[in-house]
Amino acid sequence: MWQRSPSDGKMAGETSESSGTSLLHDAAATASKPRHFLKDVIFHGKFQLLNCLTPEENTGCQHGLYFQDGERRVDYILTYHIKKPSSSRSNRQSSRFTDNAFTRSLRRGTARLGRAPPPQPRGDPEVASQDHSMDYHVDDKRLHREEFEGNLRDMGMELEKDEDTKTPGVGFVKIHAPWHVLCREAEFMKLKMPTKKVYEMKQSTGVGAKINTLVNKVTEPLYPNVEDNRTQNIKHLSYMFSREKQHLFDLSDRDSFFDSKTRASIVFEVLKRTKCTKAKYSMGFTSLLGSGVYTDAYPLHDGDLDGENVEPNDRKLLYEEWASYSVFYKYQPIGLVRKYFGEKIGLYFAWLGLYTQMLIPASLVGVIVFLYGCATVDDNIPSMEICHPKNNITMCPLCDRACSYWKLKEACGTARASHLFDNPATVFFSIFMALWAAMFMEHWKRRQMRLNYEWDLTGFEEEEDHPRAEYELRVMQKSLKKEHKTQKTEKEKLTCRDRLPAYMTNVVMMLLMIGVTFAIVFGVILYRISTKTALHMSNNPTTRSNVRLTVKTTAAIINLVVILILDEVYGAVARWLTVLEVPKTDKSFEERLIFKTFILKFVNAFTPIIYIAFFRGRLVGRPGSYLYVFESYRMEECAHGGCLMELCIQLSITMLGKQLIQNNLFEIGIPKLKKLIRYIKSKRRSFQEEEREKKLQRYETDHFLEPFAGLTPEYMEMIIQFGFVTLFVASFPLAPLFALLNNIIEIRLDAKKFVAELRRPVAARAKDIGIWYNLLRAVAKVAVIINAFVISFTSDFIPRLVYQYMYSPDGSMHDFVNHTLSYFNVSNFQDGKEPMDPQHQVEMCRYKDYREPPWSNTPYVISKEFWAVLAARLAFVIVFQNVVMLMSDIVDWLIPDIPKDISLQIHKEKILMVELFMKEEQGKIQFIDSMIPCGGKEKHNNHAPIARSRSIPHTHSHTHANNF
Repeated sequence: MWQRSPSDGKMAGETSESSGTSLLHDAAATASKPRHFLKDVIFHGKFQLLNCLTPEENTGCQHGLYFQDGERRVDYILTYHIKKPSSSRSNRQSSRFTDNAFTRSLRRGTARLGRAPPPQPRGDPEVASQDHSMDYHVDDKRLHREEFEGNLRDMGMELEKDEDTKTPGVGFVKIHAPWHVLCREAEFMKLKMPTKKVYEMKQSTGVGAKINTLVNKVTEPLYPNVEDNRTQNIKHLSYMFSREKQHLFDLSDRDSFFDSKTRASIVFEVLKRTKCTKAKYSMGFTSLLGSGVYTDAYPLHDGDLDGENVEPNDRKLLYEEWASYSVFYKYQPIGLVRKYFGEKIGLYFAWLGLYTQMLIPASLVGVIVFLYGCATVDDNIPSMEICHPKNNITMCPLCDRACSYWKLKEACGTARASHLFDNPATVFFSIFMALWAAMFMEHWKRRQMRLNYEWDLTGFEEEEDHPRAEYELRVMQKSLKKEHKTQKTEKEKLTCRDRLPAYMTNVVMMLLMIGVTFAIVFGVILYRISTKTALHMSNNPTTRSNVRLTVKTTAAIINLVVILILDEVYGAVARWLTVLEVPKTDKSFEERLIFKTFILKFVNAFTPIIYIAFFRGRLVGRPGSYLYVFESYRMEECAHGGCLMELCIQLSITMLGKQLIQNNLFEIGIPKLKKLIRYIKSKRRSFQEEEREKKLQRYETDHFLEPFAGLTPEYMEMIIQFGFVTLFVASFPLAPLFALLNNIIEIRLDAKKFVAELRRPVAARAKDIGIWYNLLRAVAKVAVIINAFVISFTSDFIPRLVYQYMYSPDGSMHDFVNHTLSYFNVSNFQDGKEPMDPQHQVEMCRYKDYREPPWSNTPYVISKEFWAVLAARLAFVIVFQNVVMLMSDIVDWLIPDIPKDISLQIHKEKILMVELFMKEEQGKIQFIDSMIPCGGKEKHNNHAPIARSRSIPHTHSHTHANNF
């Protein structure tokens, strides 16, 4: 539609000043004509507009990337709900040309002549809705939109509406930022832009440079076919944009100087600053979105991904070289990702790529540790003793009444499987993973600094955010209530009575977390106990022989299902608690939401694992004096090989289940399901979808995409995975391998989602990953402590060492199994707890514990071997924790946070910038000298030092482009 441009005062879209004047004269002349004549004039105006567009411009308009003039690019889209008239679509005469400059000039011309304006076309949705006595709230929203859009025009924006689209009930406002607005806002936002000055980046020399050259040649096939991903030896010197120093920048092509990502972010900043001030209470852009005045706001994608005659664009290039599974083995085009989506999203994918690369050595070491366990299982003396055919050790029943005595050799399979994960190599692997986590954190800091330099973010500082829509609405509601009571209209801040304090929401979160999570764990414990008893009572010998495996696997699957369900519940609860706090800014809201969500989901995922690792089998009691739940359920105990095998089963099922179901299937299925629902709501039929898709404008196609919900879900699943990789890695050395395989798919899955399934997000500048880095460091520190306790208390590593060096007669592991078993006289069973149908006549049975035998002076009392093992375990925890953390600190100290070449380049840029301004000053002084007449030149030279000294500081504050 034609709009009046604030920059030049002319109608945007008119071919010349004379044509616009003639149209106004024609409007005044035709004001008194009959209605049928008015229709002919309107039709003639439409035809004239269509003729003034070239075929190329018409093609661009059809794609929806430009205004109707085919020249001004659409930088941002606002959508709102419109109420269509009750008449059929075929009888309506509305079109996107009805509310243009021509028809508005008709109304203005008739008003000047004192005549009543001609009636609006019946198809105009807003006028028709007024004729049908539109609801008050709808009319109020329309008035807010008119005021807001008028304020946007006053800010210099150019707008164009489109209500006659193939998306029923949705109106679109296209926003274009002209050149002077882009320059003004770029200066306000302190955007660094490349100058004309280029310099050569210093290349390292020596052995390191030769190694890098060799590595680059070997890895050449791994780089995507994107120019931005190549290492450039030439770099433009960047400087904060200034309208007074435009001569420093290359403005030969103004259309491409500010790319689409930058233009959209500039428009978004203008939108956030614009307010509706004529309303009773001031409403900002976020408040307008939250109250339904506008339904959506988003920038446009650059173009289509496929189809006939699709022009090359960054989106299509990203889809081919980044979002395709066929390029899974290649590096990511991080430079192009940042160029299209902005620095914040670029940093996420850079971090994810580095994390995935670092998983490669961890996976290799984990596989080696696992293979070592497989290779040495036949040489493991304790498992050989358990599996020996002559082993005739009778063990005490595993449950009351229903369970009978059993032979230790029946646990042969469990003992051999436990050795795969419980061997001396797992201790080395735990130390390795702790150092790996430290190296990963340091490597990321260096990578982050390099990206800050390459993306011109070295001097970037985040500014204070604008208030959130919910905060402004809550303030408005408070002021409204106060006005009704005290007749005061001043705007006040929210107090503790208007919002829930943060400490109260944290208390609620902790109570909820403790209550629900531990209730679920307790329920699974009861399931284990009751199912084990029921299976032991089965008449099927196969069922009785596989009781442990059945109970372990089914309980782990139940835990997985509960974790997946509670993850969604906890996500909603965390958001609800954060909303109750009413944070003022988006940054504060995001940080509080991330913290609450992380705590809840972390505890939800790891509580069952922590129970198996540190509590199961330790609160059992002994034969004849077991501990019971509700006086009937006996607490469960670990298998003879220890709880490490069960811990491995629970960890593997939880990790793989979350990755396959939650991270992959949900990410693929839910966006497609939501998109299908949008099509159904818009009354689109499946057989018409392909044909309609070809006719949709770009902004209509993007409207049906899923809105961008932020990076919190993406980071959250990776942080939880990082916990699986590091926290209990001593019990599951294959965790890095499964994480690596998942991330290879995850990168391409996220890439495809961002490029094809989501609306284009507004580019946000960021120099780091924010609170996520602190969470990573916290998980890495906790991992050292947890692995120390897993090795010390969950595995048999410490008892084996104590036996080998303190109690073994020959320093070997022979007779270790017998050393760890205590005796129990079956006559000491409590009444009603002995086996109902014992298969063996037994006087003594064995159980795993360090207790005195029944024939000693203090029967069943904890023996001195228990205290010796406990002291060794505690000592190991202290030594392991301090040594590993000391080694991690040494790694942090040895690896500098800023690469040396980057620090040198930053220093070089500062020197070049000073030289550039000094050269500018010299040129200005020479220009002034050349303008002074010869008679006064000698006098001027006598005072040259004074003039020179005064001109230098003056130039930093005010320099015109035409002076250079």
